[in-house]
Amino acid sequence: VQLQASGGGLVQAGGSLRLSCAASGRTFSRYAMGWFRQAPGKEREFVTAITGNGGSAYYADSVKGRFTISRDNAKNTVSLQMNSLKPEDTAVYYCAAVEIAGISTIAMMYDYWGHGTQVTVSS
Repeated sequence: VQLQASGGGLVQAGGSLRLSCAASGRTFSRYAMGWFRQAPGKEREFVTAITGNGGSAYYADSVKGRFTISRDNAKNTVSLQMNSLKPEDTAVYYCAAVEIAGISTIAMMYDYWGHGTQVTVSS
């Protein structure tokens, strides 16, 4: 599975961005998809994940109510809609894939990673 994330950029606090991740390779619906982020000097952290069929999603407390993950298995894409952005959301965002039935919040569980896209939120 190859992943390509896009959609990052610079936005003012309170604004919105939509990230997309395109997948190629094997059967996309077999894979739970996750978004992680890494800020300078910090460890990579879980943001959100969605099951292979899109039926369930899980969010980190820090983004709950502001971010929404979705997927389109017909197009092999997963998206992250980010609203009410805060300066502390500034990070490189990565999409990742793991072939499991449920969801994982643990980065080490994910087998495939995109290159990341920078999100910068100015105050």
